[in-house]
Amino acid sequence: MLRLENIKIYEDLTEEDVVIFACKKYKLDFKKVEKYSIYKKSIDARNKENIFYNYTIDIKYNGFAGNIKEVPDEVFELNINVKRKSQARPVIVGAGPSGLFCALVLVENGIKPIVIEQGKKVEDRKNDVEEFTINGKLNTFSNVQFGEGGAGSFSDGKLTTGVNNSLGRFVLNEFVKFGAPEQIMYVNKPHIGTDNLVNIISNMRNYIIEKGGEFLFENKLVDFEIEDKKIVSAIYKSTKNENQFNDDLKNVEETTNFNTNLKNEEKLIYNDNKINTDALVLAIGHSARDTFEKVYEKGLNLEKKNFSVGVRIEHKQEMINKSQYGTKTKLKLPPAEYKLAYHGKERSCYTFCMCPGGVVMPSSSENNEVVTNGMSKFARDGENANSAVLVNVTPEDFKGESPLEGIYFQKELEKKAFELGGSNFYAPIQKVGDFLENKKTTQIGEVKPTYKPGVTNSNLQEILPDYVVKTLKEGLLDFDKKLKGFADKDAILTGIETRSSSPVRIIRDEDFESNIKGIYPCGEGAGYAGGIMTAAMDGIKCAIKILEKE
Repeated sequence: MLRLENIKIYEDLTEEDVVIFACKKYKLDFKKVEKYSIYKKSIDARNKENIFYNYTIDIKYNGFAGNIKEVPDEVFELNINVKRKSQARPVIVGAGPSGLFCALVLVENGIKPIVIEQGKKVEDRKNDVEEFTINGKLNTFSNVQFGEGGAGSFSDGKLTTGVNNSLGRFVLNEFVKFGAPEQIMYVNKPHIGTDNLVNIISNMRNYIIEKGGEFLFENKLVDFEIEDKKIVSAIYKSTKNENQFNDDLKNVEETTNFNTNLKNEEKLIYNDNKINTDALVLAIGHSARDTFEKVYEKGLNLEKKNFSVGVRIEHKQEMINKSQYGTKTKLKLPPAEYKLAYHGKERSCYTFCMCPGGVVMPSSSENNEVVTNGMSKFARDGENANSAVLVNVTPEDFKGESPLEGIYFQKELEKKAFELGGSNFYAPIQKVGDFLENKKTTQIGEVKPTYKPGVTNSNLQEILPDYVVKTLKEGLLDFDKKLKGFADKDAILTGIETRSSSPVRIIRDEDFESNIKGIYPCGEGAGYAGGIMTAAMDGIKCAIKILEKE
């Protein structure tokens, strides 16, 4: 294969016409091109007077090509040295990207895992999300945070990562195999869109089942057994009826207190759902708070970690387009994105999970708390753009010494947002102009909030820590210098965004095991990833460790 680089295109062309143009640049005969593929495509908008696409194209050429760079055909193989002989089936807790890709790699190598997921299949979960969005009725087991596909299923499906290795290409290729648009393999900032993710995740799950994997949806890990500092079983309960689940769990706790000194038959007197296993993958996601409490209670080593909190900001997408692209280009460009950072003397502020043409989503997973996130469909054709604007917080900001203090910090902010919004899952909002002047918003301007089930005009400074308010103000004004209109007085801030990453890390060693052997902390919730791509890659790494262990 020959790699043709730095192909600048100033007009909208078909892929074939782009290749023809590239061949002319490199003085090659297009008729001798046996096959081609786009390797990279990006937009160069640094000069708004002269915006262009920049392509890198790989071609198989039947002829003399001089000293043009040659590259090998891309092969998507993991080359795992499988040593696992155990007949026990690995148990994966969580069907987000880390859990799904862990299961996928295991079944591809002849191992049949069992995936326990407290939420529903993604197509059923979609109905629960819509019910919450429309009517404010929350299912605490099936929502934006919990269920097949993880939190990323109801975001923008972003596949960007700062990690550059072959696993990333493998993940992208697997997504394409299961129905993602082929362009995710080459565009600079790939995304799938929530609307596409539903079908892709469903296809992945069905493939895993066909290969011998098993899914236990609407079931939750509630305990696990340890002997000689090794995992021996996982205990789970049905979540189909929330009240029944809570009653059953209380029954078990009162009867056994989960005392590890009791005999198994005594411990499980109220619980028939047990899987014997020597490999338990905790792909639990960043919002699995009760599971964090359980693993801490069971003696796993945890530590506090940095994360970020803040708000969602909404602008007119048209304004973002003009700020990023100008008005001169005739290219049919996609909705514009941005990524901004401000480094103050004490703290940093940055934008995160920017959703062009998207909406702000109600993302609570517990009652009496308001949480926000952003979501876009593949077309990104909504009126508003939104992004998180976050400020870093550190363990020094938390009150107590427990490794779970970050969770309590989140919960306190989310409860305040719930109360400020009206204690009905409405989100508190404020115009940027009012936020900068520290006054309550009383009237909405040009930008209309997209958060449902509803919003309440507020002063967000009433619920945010002073250091967050200070850094947000500094960041907004700094971002306005970099992207004209960012601090527009009518832009909408929606509170509160707290689930940017996990506040906890479950410590693991070089074999990816916790201090309890056979337990593999995995993905974003365990503190080893930050988004769909890195979570998926971490799931693959955990699967490889399980496969290569004798």
